Amino acid sequence: MIIIVHTTTANLDEAKNIANVLVGDGLAACVNMRPVTSVYKWEDKIEEEGEIELSIKTTSEMLESVRNTILSMHSYELPALIWWPVDGYIKYVEWIAESVKK
Repeated sequence: MIIIVHTTTANLDEAKNIANVLVGDGLAACVNMRPVTSVYKWEDKIEEEGEIELSIKTTSEMLESVRNTILSMHSYELPALIWWPVDGYIKYVEWIAESVKK
C-alpha cells in the first residue's frame, strides 16, 4: 500500500538531510519539502515557528524503517510523525512501489 508520511523539521538543512537519506537508502521514492508556519501548544505556551514540512511518498512495508530513520535524525524532542494511505494515478503509484523495493 502506498502511504504519505508527514513530518516537519526545524530548518531546510535538517529536512534535506532526512530526505536525502530516505531516498538514497531506498526507503522513499520522493520527498517534497515546503516552508510552513506552525502554531502549536508546547509546555503550556502557544508557540509560532517557521518549519519545513516533509511529504514522504513510500509504502506501508517501509513505514517502520522510515519512522526509525526520521526519529534517529530529528532534532525535535517530539517530532510530528503521521501517515495515511493514499491512492493515485496508477503509473505514479507503481513508480513509488518500484522505487522502494528491497
